[in-house]
Amino acid sequence: MSEPEWVDRQLRRRGIVDERVLAAMGAVPRDRFVPAEARVHAYEDAALAIGHGQSISQPYIVACICQALSLTGDESVLDVGTGSGYQAAVLAELAGSVVSIERVGELADDARATLAATGYERVEVVVGDGSLGLPELAPFDAIAVAAAAPAPPPSLVEQLAPGGRLVVPLGGRRKQRLTLLERTAGGIVARPLVDVRFVPLHGVEGVG
Repeated sequence: MSEPEWVDRQLRRRGIVDERVLAAMGAVPRDRFVPAEARVHAYEDAALAIGHGQSISQPYIVACICQALSLTGDESVLDVGTGSGYQAAVLAELAGSVVSIERVGELADDARATLAATGYERVEVVVGDGSLGLPELAPFDAIAVAAAAPAPPPSLVEQLAPGGRLVVPLGGRRKQRLTLLERTAGGIVARPLVDVRFVPLHGVEGVG
């Protein structure tokens, strides 16, 4: 199947080089994960509102997160901030198993239904405090966080497996930097990626 034009224009030409990520982005029907009235804009280079004060991230940012996680196909992944379920679906194309946590019950219900309808029913969606992760299912090889925190939530860092990677937007409400944290033999190593703007991570270890 040929690569969608928007994948080349928005992702490949802007530095997304992981072919598995590019293929996953092209495979997931983003229009199914946005409200009906926004579907005409589904493949634009923009975040879109999905209700409850939440949004679906622009495709480029989802691709950046997935590329930074360096998934090879067998990993156990925690997706924090399910939203519409779009990022969880992309991660499901790339990893062995995906569990996603969402604090808003209605969004979780809708995401669960959309994931099932689009063939991603193996993604488990849980309602809870994303800042605390899911210790009962840890450790995770990769954790993707779709909400901003002033510092890496300690619980999420603790739930990383050896060699595991966590991608999270760090900063305040106005200025954030998508950051990769990797658990190495010498400790946690952080590397800044790109400037972003996400909604705050609410919860015990978020912003309250």
